[in-house]
Amino acid sequence: MDKDPVDGTRGALSNATGGAGCLLAGLGAAAAPSVWAPRAAFSIDGGFEGHARDLSVIYIDLPLIALGGALLPLLAWALTVRRTGRPWLSLLAGVAALALGMWGLLEWWTPRQDPDPGYVGPGL
Repeated sequence: MDKDPVDGTRGALSNATGGAGCLLAGLGAAAAPSVWAPRAAFSIDGGFEGHARDLSVIYIDLPLIALGGALLPLLAWALTVRRTGRPWLSLLAGVAALALGMWGLLEWWTPRQDPDPGYVGPGL
């Protein structure tokens, strides 16, 4: 975006575009942990008698997932704004990057889950 020759500031469109980028980063930072949480629940409670408790999902995975959820759509948005200069296309690219990132998270990250022992034998 070019600066206004009179006062040297950028226009209202630039402010709205910057606000859209921040909103997109906030959306990603909230959406990624909400997609992550159901899979991490077993590692947090530990299942039967807490034998599988793994709190590293809170200390390591949660911050990384929240950071990735914020940075991935923001990076896609910033690159698209810089390349095209069209805010609507940049917003679309950011939302698409967030959706693909969450899909990748669900496909790649699989914490320990409740075992299904299938106890059907006699006396059990």
